[in-house]
Amino acid sequence: MPRCWISLGSNLAREDSLRGGLRDLHAAFGTLRVSPVYESAAVGGTGPPFFNLVAGIITAAPVAVIDARLRAIEAAHGRTRGADRYAPRTLDLDLLTYGTTSGTIAGRTLPRDEILRHAFVLGPLADVAPDERHPVLERSYAELWAAFDPAAKAELRPVAFDPRILS
Repeated sequence: MPRCWISLGSNLAREDSLRGGLRDLHAAFGTLRVSPVYESAAVGGTGPPFFNLVAGIITAAPVAVIDARLRAIEAAHGRTRGADRYAPRTLDLDLLTYGTTSGTIAGRTLPRDEILRHAFVLGPLADVAPDERHPVLERSYAELWAAFDPAAKAELRPVAFDPRILS
């Protein structure tokens, strides 16, 4: 079964939203492998700062099923989608990888390009899966993180928040 990496972010009711999202991911997919949490400025807007982390699951569920479950978890935690794709949100869940698969699957391009564009995605991914390899570049996430823009890395702030507390 493939390991899938999912990014989680929140800039509204951040701690409660992330804990609730993790609880629901655990209920849907079982054991989670969870990165540390980081705070970063909102991208593309002027909203409050985000808390971000990455969680890994192992599942045989198809991409479309995973994606539908992620959207349902977001909605259960008050996520609303409107015209402003950068609007503040309680919970944002994005499937980053599906094992070593690459390409467009069920309307999603995998691996997500956000892995290589945003420190708040690659940093936590490198923390939790340093030796795993990007499915297209075939470089480890630790290598990619080491080569990442130092100014962007500096914008990530570790948060004293234990995401493994699912209660």
